[in-house]
Amino acid sequence: MLYSEQVMDHFANPRNVGELENADGIGEVGNAKCGDIMKMYLKIDNNVITDAKFKTFGCGAAIATSSMATDMVKGKPVSEALKLTNKTVVEALGGLPAQKLHCSVLAEQAIRSALSDYYSRQGIDPLPIVGEIGECASCS
Repeated sequence: MLYSEQVMDHFANPRNVGELENADGIGEVGNAKCGDIMKMYLKIDNNVITDAKFKTFGCGAAIATSSMATDMVKGKPVSEALKLTNKTVVEALGGLPAQKLHCSVLAEQAIRSALSDYYSRQGIDPLPIVGEIGECASCS
């Protein structure tokens, strides 16, 4: 299994690791059965994601996709972060082996889960905006 330089870099030197105190949105996806759990923390000011952190328990690809996803949403309006897909994360990482694509799905879902939490805290029903947040295929 070959990983791109970007995947290796984000695995060896992950960006945005940790927790955010007083986060405006927190999302957790995955489960212990499949071995990958991602927790995302977002700080949002005037509808812009000013900071993003993650804690991921999982393989190198899970760590790399978490790192890249948080990098990609920082400084972006919430509306733009909602457009983040696992495909754009994979492309930014220079590709992933087929059996690791579920890690990128988890990264997308973790961001969406944190945004869903953010909307809930604002008293806004997140479902019409964020949509359903499912499980990754390898977890079910």
